[in-house]
Amino acid sequence: MFFNRELSWLEFNGRVLDEALDPHNPLLDRLRFLSIFSTNLDEFFMIRVASLKKLVREGKIVCESPDQLPLRDILLQIYRRCQKFINSCYQCLHQELLPRLAGEGVRLFRFAEISEKQKIYLANYFNENVFPVLTPLAVDPSHPYPYLNNLASYILAEFKSQSATSQGAKLTGFVEIPSVLPRLLKLPSENPHIHEFIFLEELITAHLDQLFLGFEMLSTCVVRVTRDVDYHLLEHNIVDLMESIKREVLTKSHQEAVRLEVCAETSEQVIAHLQGILKLSSEDIYHLPSPLALGGLSSLCELPLDHCREEDFNPRLPARLANQHNIFSLIKEKDFLVHLPYESFYAVIEFLNAAATDPSVLAIKQTLYRFSGDSPILDALVQAAENGKQVTVVIELKARFEEKNNVAWAHLLERSGVNVVYGFVGLKTHCKATLVVRKEGQQMLRYVHLSTGNYNPKTARLYTDLSLFTIHEGIGQDISALFNLLTGFNVLGEQNSGKTSKNTPNFSTIGVAPLDLRQHLLEEIEGVMAARRRGEAGLIIAKINGLVDQALIEKLYAASGEGVRIKLIVRGVCCLRPQIKGLSENIEVISLIDRFLEHSRIYYFQAGAEARVFLASADWMNRSMDHRIEIMYPIFDQELKDRIIHEILATLWQDRVKAKQLTSDGSYKARPPLSEQAPLRAQRRFIQIAREGGIKSLPYEKAIRFKFESKGRPLAEKTQRSKKFTPFERR
Repeated sequence: MFFNRELSWLEFNGRVLDEALDPHNPLLDRLRFLSIFSTNLDEFFMIRVASLKKLVREGKIVCESPDQLPLRDILLQIYRRCQKFINSCYQCLHQELLPRLAGEGVRLFRFAEISEKQKIYLANYFNENVFPVLTPLAVDPSHPYPYLNNLASYILAEFKSQSATSQGAKLTGFVEIPSVLPRLLKLPSENPHIHEFIFLEELITAHLDQLFLGFEMLSTCVVRVTRDVDYHLLEHNIVDLMESIKREVLTKSHQEAVRLEVCAETSEQVIAHLQGILKLSSEDIYHLPSPLALGGLSSLCELPLDHCREEDFNPRLPARLANQHNIFSLIKEKDFLVHLPYESFYAVIEFLNAAATDPSVLAIKQTLYRFSGDSPILDALVQAAENGKQVTVVIELKARFEEKNNVAWAHLLERSGVNVVYGFVGLKTHCKATLVVRKEGQQMLRYVHLSTGNYNPKTARLYTDLSLFTIHEGIGQDISALFNLLTGFNVLGEQNSGKTSKNTPNFSTIGVAPLDLRQHLLEEIEGVMAARRRGEAGLIIAKINGLVDQALIEKLYAASGEGVRIKLIVRGVCCLRPQIKGLSENIEVISLIDRFLEHSRIYYFQAGAEARVFLASADWMNRSMDHRIEIMYPIFDQELKDRIIHEILATLWQDRVKAKQLTSDGSYKARPPLSEQAPLRAQRRFIQIAREGGIKSLPYEKAIRFKFESKGRPLAEKTQRSKKFTPFERR
């Protein structure tokens, strides 16, 4: 009845690789997808494979995936599928992409292949920039085997022993390839259209004699270790969450090894020795052609070869922002939606900047999960606190791979006078919400922004998400209650199990995990099933990033049995098995991988004549329903509801270029064309819609940092738009 979670994720990454293999994609975009495939795989091993191996060490037989496949079988299948994908990846790189790059004047050289003039240039570069940061690590009786850092590449060199008593013996030395230096070094060229590079490890290898003095070098190779960076806080023992996170950040890179990558030149003797030191099995060893760590190729994607990448697109501003009203007037007039990245994240920045400077605004509350340190979001929050407003930020310290950064930004905000809350022990705060309280006359109004994605202007340029601005009274009251819940005592944790029903607020419009989100979804599905039993129309469409939760999958199976048509747009993991007679014949699943990462979560339930649309921060995963604070919220405005149903969801479902269909055997296949007309590509169509209906803006990086200048005007006037200070570029 179910696909395995981990193997389904590998199929997702295989679809990412397919974009690199697709000859119809522009050359640099293919290279970018190859880089993404590689870095995705790194994260998969650090988290998912590490977790599986940990369960095996603990004597567990199966994991949380609903299929209940034995752990050892999963690990073996992971090895086989990864090896298959990696072979395809390197074959594509060496047989297609690198030759085509050479045709565009982009070449990667081995050290022996470059000219004498270039070698002299590199020798100077090595002495001035590389040599000072290198550390030779010898292995001998006085130097133990070095600790190999997570995801760091090392040059491993074997040297001839100089001892008369150890005839034929070899000595080993390591040099870490420093991540603080560029991985690809550009070689000098008199032709500006020629771009020649050499890998940093090639340069270091050519100068190893300067590091290990007086020893004859016999062989060199490059190796790379992946370690378990997952951490499990003993949350019932935590006294100070911040300090616990700091300790985990410092120690998690010193965990068990889970994968060893070795280049083709590595001898079997070296591999066997490393395998023993790292305590790995033969299925943990991956033999790769050079270069290792293909994520380092991403810098080539920035080369000035515009004809080798997708046409650049600058996000448009929503048409409603084109008038002279301030943003609070616009929200008060009517709810509005921003479709990222086709429409600009500037609207969110404007909302916070206006709140920070408007004297009528009394309080700002916001959740932050993944955000960048140079973000204008932080600038606005700091400015608001300096202007005397009550500013509260709920920062999730446990956001994966962002722990260290989030701790730093939390301290910065605290020093600026912001009330910083670190979320709950035992739960991740994953919802995306902002509440602005503004006094207008005798009224206290709540302006709310809710999003399916993070408050991060960098990912807002790359991820598809939906942002809702509303002044709906019910939503405002619920979001106020949510923030009170987040900043109060933890009544959601396991220590309070059994008490949550009487200790938590009753939300009238939103669903909140882990309280009742799963139950809300089950009831919505049941409502559609009831309509079908009455002979009325029944349709469910869900756009999510992952589908693992067993209760929801089984409910969808039951709905299919009642004749409900179900269309699922699942970007990543999908444990539901579609198109099985008697089980899921009314369920179709597609996955869309394209230029932008599909990230928005949309739920649509049609029961007879009633159509209900929700946006959410949550995927249909166990972790989202039970271990995270997530929200789903309704779309009340009919115009916005129609846009989501008939423009966004309909366009995504009609995609016949990038969308692939999940079959009953777990493979994904191309979808047949709808007509003889050119097949529709959803993301390209959304760009067209934005260009036709939106307003041209300054370049994105400038637009999101646009601020009004006071020019001696009263503070209240700074929130008013004028042509003189507009960020719009008039047609």
